[in-house]
This record gives sequence, C-alpha cells and structure tokens, in this order.
Amino acid sequence: MIAYLQGQTLVKKDHLILLTGGVGYLVVVGHKLLNSLGQDGSEIALYIYSHIKEDRFELYGFQSEEELEIFKLLIAISGVGPKTAIALADAGIEQLIEAVQQAQTSFFTNVPRVGKKLAQKIIIELKSKLGSLKELNLSTLSPKAQDVMDALLSLGFEENAIQNSMATLDLENMDLQVAIKTVIKMNNGK
Repeated sequence: MIAYLQGQTLVKKDHLILLTGGVGYLVVVGHKLLNSLGQDGSEIALYIYSHIKEDRFELYGFQSEEELEIFKLLIAISGVGPKTAIALADAGIEQLIEAVQQAQTSFFTNVPRVGKKLAQKIIIELKSKLGSLKELNLSTLSPKAQDVMDALLSLGFEENAIQNSMATLDLENMDLQVAIKTVIKMNNGK
C-alpha cells in the first residue's frame, strides 16, 4: 500500500501526477488543492489513500492526516464513494465537522451526488464519531412548509434558521405568502 508520496507535480484538469523517484503516480486530489498548486514542477508531499477495487487501483491525496481520516470515515458510509468523499473533505474539514455537529444537511447537499437522505445518513453515521451538538430533524415537511423552506433557501437564508422560525408558527393555518413574509421578518430581526 502506498501511504505517503513526496515529489514534483504535473497538474492536470481533475488530478495531478506526482513524480517521485522517476515514477509518475496519478493522484486524485480535491479541487481546492489542485487549484492552489499553480504551475507544474512544484514540490508537494501528500498522505495517500490507496483505493483498490476489482477493476481499478486509485490513489487519493491529502495534505494532512486529518483530511485523510475524515475521508476514511466518509467512504465507510454506504452510498458514499471516494469521489463524493473527496468533494466533501475538500469543502473544509472544520466546516464538515461543524455541519455534522449542528445537523446541517444543507452543507452536504451542496456537494454533487449528495441528496437530503444521504446527507442525513452521513450526519447520523458521523455524529457518534465527531460528536453532536444538535439533533437531526428527520421528519418530513408538509407541502406548505416545504414551499416556505424552498422559497427562503432560494433567497439565501440558512436552513436551520428557517426550521427554527417555522417551528414557532402554525403554518398550516397561514397563507403561504404571509408565512414566507413572517419567517423573513423573524430572520431579519424586524
């Protein structure tokens, strides 16, 4: 198993080639790291996860052991593959840990291939390992509550703030427009 590589980079569109001892290793890395490398020939050291399947052998690279450990936790979850896990880890380790602790499904659903159900599953699986500060709301929203949620999310409001505000209202006995305006006022402090 390859666990650590150090060498010069050849940056490609969605991966890099790490030249070590005359051998070029194709290493998949997050887009933030890939974009930060700049030009070819820069020196870098990466912690490596060797992903072996029947039909492929892939290397995933990380700048820190913490990123590697989060990646391993993510791929251990059924439904999360290495490409999704590296995209989640690339979004930021501290932000990911906070999203798990605060049960923020919106953090995960911003990553391609992650829907609400998978986001909830990730939070449930990781909260015992990373800690939980807030319980995850697994209940489904009524059609009216979902309309209010969708409208406010499209306006840039935080999902948790919207849910907290909606919990204090009797949405089913309110007109949709009135409900949306009320939640906006509650979140704008007016």
